[in-house]
Amino acid sequence: MAPAAAGYFRRLTRRLTEDLDQLDAEEMAETADASGACRASDCARGDEVEMLGRLRSVDSCAKSSGASMEAEFFDGTDAVTLVWIGRRRIPGIEPGKVLRIRGRVGDRAGQKVIYNPAYELQGDTQA
Repeated sequence: MAPAAAGYFRRLTRRLTEDLDQLDAEEMAETADASGACRASDCARGDEVEMLGRLRSVDSCAKSSGASMEAEFFDGTDAVTLVWIGRRRIPGIEPGKVLRIRGRVGDRAGQKVIYNPAYELQGDTQA
């Protein structure tokens, strides 16, 4: 068997047998690296960052003091909570959507958070 064919079958077998979440994480990390975006695992509180990743979940929080919308953003290396204050819904912000975000990393209960990030939807990719 030619080396190229062996490599193809090795990659195909890997994609058929590995955990889908792990494959998705690796693909997101590679895409972020290629785009020049910062990795979530490398950023710290106070850093101004630009990241590329996928929304895992989106929640609307209608609290008595004011509405907010939260989303879990994952770039293949770590999760960051995105919070839009004063919003209950944002068109296009849905689970599975790929976003490029910009903002300052904060800390909330030991978790990375970005409040009111600037964002761009990247294509129509779904998980």
